[in-house]
Amino acid sequence: MPLAGGEDGRPRKYDMREVVNALPYVNREGCSWRALPHDFPHWKTVYNFFRGFEADGTWDKLVTALRVEVRTKLGREPTPSGACIDSQSAKTAHGGAEVGVDGGKMVRGRKRHIVTDTLGLLLVVLVTAANRDDGTTAPKLLTELRAEPFPRLSVVWADSKYHNDTLAAWVTGQDRLRVEVTSRPEGQKGFHPLPKRWVVEQTFAGRIRSRRLVRDFERLPGTSAAMVKLSGIHRMARRARPPRGRRKFRYKPKAVA
Repeated sequence: MPLAGGEDGRPRKYDMREVVNALPYVNREGCSWRALPHDFPHWKTVYNFFRGFEADGTWDKLVTALRVEVRTKLGREPTPSGACIDSQSAKTAHGGAEVGVDGGKMVRGRKRHIVTDTLGLLLVVLVTAANRDDGTTAPKLLTELRAEPFPRLSVVWADSKYHNDTLAAWVTGQDRLRVEVTSRPEGQKGFHPLPKRWVVEQTFAGRIRSRRLVRDFERLPGTSAAMVKLSGIHRMARRARPPRGRRKFRYKPKAVA
């Protein structure tokens, strides 16, 4: 993205801080771009920066930087040694590219595939049509977990949906990552958190707090993936901030007559 002023262009008209503040607002409150409050810059300017950050990899850089900061703050190594993979189907609001029907959950829309570390922090995200099989899509997702940015990563935990010949062939063809499928015991009914894997379920649950992700309102899967990253950035930024002391509530003393 060109720098403000100088030979690259005229000085910026809007404060970049206000542009950055507007992006989490859209993601968190779920409003349309045109419904941005007038306190923020013009909606078209904010949208152009959103798409520009998606194109130049800014969202990926922020995800990586905040993940390292949160892990370091919690006394962990900067890069994870284990990860969890899962998917979530979401209805689309107005159609768009790559829309299908998830026959298992009876959802017409898109599927969000994510990989997180064991703290639930986002590593990789991919958005596809909802009819794409999890195991068949997993190799494309796991290929992004390259050795250079993730030198310690060796195991990925998954659920029974990842019993797949395509994924098994991919795992056999490389000697770095192994996929361990964890399933609930036979006869067990209802929801029970599984060891290691529950963190990715928690991550999906936390994403619903971002109202823009309750449904998939984006026309392009790449833009939808950027919204998932923006939600992850917002949550990691909150976890990385210094602790703030909470003021204890106390009744005011009654005035003496």
